[in-house]
Amino acid sequence: MRDRRRSGGMTREAAEQIAARALLFLAEDAGRLGRFLAETGLDPRALRGRMREPEILVAVTGYLMADESALLAFAANARLQPEEIARAEAALGGGSPWEST
Repeated sequence: MRDRRRSGGMTREAAEQIAARALLFLAEDAGRLGRFLAETGLDPRALRGRMREPEILVAVTGYLMADESALLAFAANARLQPEEIARAEAALGGGSPWEST
């Protein structure tokens, strides 16, 4: 079972919802989506077929955590604090440079 302290108490379901919203945010803009696809090595067809898979959701949150401008734009758009996205990434099994050890 996942250590809830590491994920800030966020449930996996809540984290998946944030990641899905983030993916939609990326997909709304061709430039943002293109940068995400280039960074992850995914192609649009593979992405469409795997959108709800844990690896894709972690890739989305990880991408945002690595790109501050995308992170801040999504956080503002979704009315979330950037820290919530970091907690979502941790709850999904990803890592974050801000997590404590």
